[in-house]
Amino acid sequence: MVLTEKAWVAIGLAGQFFFTMRFVVQWIATERQRKSVIPESFWYFSIFGSLILLVYSLYRKDPVFILGQAFGTTVYLRNLFFIHKEKKDASSDPAAD
Repeated sequence: MVLTEKAWVAIGLAGQFFFTMRFVVQWIATERQRKSVIPESFWYFSIFGSLILLVYSLYRKDPVFILGQAFGTTVYLRNLFFIHKEKKDASSDPAAD
């Protein structure tokens, strides 16, 4: 199946939507706590948006866009790794009880 140009634009817009939502959730969390906060969902929106935009940029054959999205995805995954590691360490720490 060959995707039409309109379908590719829709894919690109979907990726941009997820990428934009990360700022929305960060802004709401920051406003609620009255300090700068980056919630875990920020990183999930970052990953989803970045991966979709990476696919879109591969279709467009744009090396600048490809490199930017590939690098960003790596950073977002690494942040989630640290978040989950911290949660795991905290739950297995007997001193945390």
